[in-house]
Amino acid sequence: MFQSLINFLQVGGPVVWLLLVISVVAITIVIYKMWHLVQARPDDTVHLQPAMQAWVEHDHATALTKLTKQAFAHDIVKFTMENLTGSENDEAVIKEEIERMAIAKLAELRKLLPALEVIGTLSPLLGLLGTVLGMINAFQAMEVAGNQVDPSVLAGGIWQALLTTALGLAIAIPVLAAFNWMDRKIHRSAILINDTVTRIFTSYHLRKER
Repeated sequence: MFQSLINFLQVGGPVVWLLLVISVVAITIVIYKMWHLVQARPDDTVHLQPAMQAWVEHDHATALTKLTKQAFAHDIVKFTMENLTGSENDEAVIKEEIERMAIAKLAELRKLLPALEVIGTLSPLLGLLGTVLGMINAFQAMEVAGNQVDPSVLAGGIWQALLTTALGLAIAIPVLAAFNWMDRKIHRSAILINDTVTRIFTSYHLRKER
């Protein structure tokens, strides 16, 4: 099997070597980010529900005690609740700080995702480049052979050239699928943070108006 891999790399040329390195990097990033997202559970609302229920019922002290650190937006929600219940705090300043915290938290989740997007975009292009280079070599050999061209040799050169395109697509498809799955998960977490903070402010103001 090892010898087959070496032969494949020799047939594909430098582009295949480059794609192989890129694939290793992509696999490493995907595994790490999936582990990170599974641990963070950014779109999980279960651990926020008891605290939010107590807050909506205007039991602010209980809401803070029920807020668990297992919730992804724990620090943002706790900061919002604690500062809203303080009578001397400026709401505009609170909102600015909440926005800063949310941006930092989402940026942490998005770390390395741009690299996956670049890999998913460039891999098929690198594969196409390898194919074009392979086709150029095949037709150069055909030109040198002149009338003595062996169709089987030409066909062999073409399928060898197409290997890089196949490899590039084989890398890009799962990488882009993983990227989109993780991007959607992070997008849902952003919606969750916005919805939770809005509910906190709304409930607080409704309570003050009564």
